Order: sequence, then structure tokens, then C-alpha cells
Amino acid sequence: MINEDNFAKRLSQLREAKQVSAREMSLSIGQNCSYINRIENKKAFPSMQCFFYICDYLQISPQEFFDDKSQAPHTLKELMEASKTLSPRQLELITDIVLEFQKK
Repeated sequence: MINEDNFAKRLSQLREAKQVSAREMSLSIGQNCSYINRIENKKAFPSMQCFFYICDYLQISPQEFFDDKSQAPHTLKELMEASKTLSPRQLELITDIVLEFQKK
């Protein structure tokens, strides 16, 4: 279940994965310069409309926002799009690499 703490952590994680400052993100979604920082510090919570702006800015869906198994969903989307033109053998090789990275 998502709560304010989890929401703040997830927002911070996704923003940092995109390598953007809280200030830059705040201004880019049409808010004051401390807006994202206030959410990440649990001093504010976005409206539904602002949540959709945040998702648009991060180039992810609301579902991807709440999927904490994916640390960088926007990068995963890029990979999926790029992989569409690969041959079956190339896809197998990439899958093998991913599975090797998952081994601990």
C-alpha cells in the first residue's frame, strides 16, 4: 500500500534516476521552485492533477510510478522501444545478459 512516506521515496528515486534536480522538476511542471522538495520531505502531497504532471514529466504512467520493482521505468521504456528492431538472436543475447546481471 502506498502512503506518504513511500510516495516521497519513490518520487525521489525516480527523479534522481532521471538525473534532474527537485528545483528543475518543480519549475518544469509549472510549480514553485520548492514544490518537489516539499513533497519529498513530506511537507506536501500533490493533487491528482499534479501527480499526472509529475508522471508526464518523468515519462512514465501512474502504474509505473507505483511499480517499485522498476528503479528506472523511463529507461526501461527506452530499452523496450529500441529492442523492437532487434533480431530474435540479438534479443536472446540481451536476455542472457539481463539474467546474468540478476544473479547474485
